[in-house]
Amino acid sequence: MLYLKTLIVVVQLLSALGVIGLVLLQHGKGADMGAAFGSGASGSLFGATGSANFLSHTTAVLAAIFFVTTLTLTYLGAYRAKPSAGVLGETAAITAPVAQASAAAGVSAPLAASTPGQNVPK
Repeated sequence: MLYLKTLIVVVQLLSALGVIGLVLLQHGKGADMGAAFGSGASGSLFGATGSANFLSHTTAVLAAIFFVTTLTLTYLGAYRAKPSAGVLGETAAITAPVAQASAAAGVSAPLAASTPGQNVPK
C-alpha cells in the first residue's frame, strides 16, 4: 500500500509540474492580435492554431490526472482498517483475558472492561 501511495504522489507531482509548465507556455488572449499581423505563429510545429489547441488539451488532461490523483490520495488517507475479529470471529475473545486478569487481581470485571468516561452523564 505504501508503494501505491508513493506512485500516486509521484504522478500527482509530475502532473502538477506539467500543468504549471503548460500554463506558462500558453499565450494569452491578447497575443492573438499580434499573431494576426505576421508574428510567425503559422510557421510553428502545430500550425497557426494547432499549438493552442494542443497545449490546452494537454493542460486539460494533466489537470484531470491531477484531480483524480488528489481524490485517490484523499480516499486512501481516510481509509482506516477495521480491527480484526480474530481467529474465533468474536471480539469478545479479545476482552476475555482482560476480564480474567482483573478478576485475578480482585477488581470486578465490569469496572475493568469499562472505558474512561463511559459512565459520565451527558
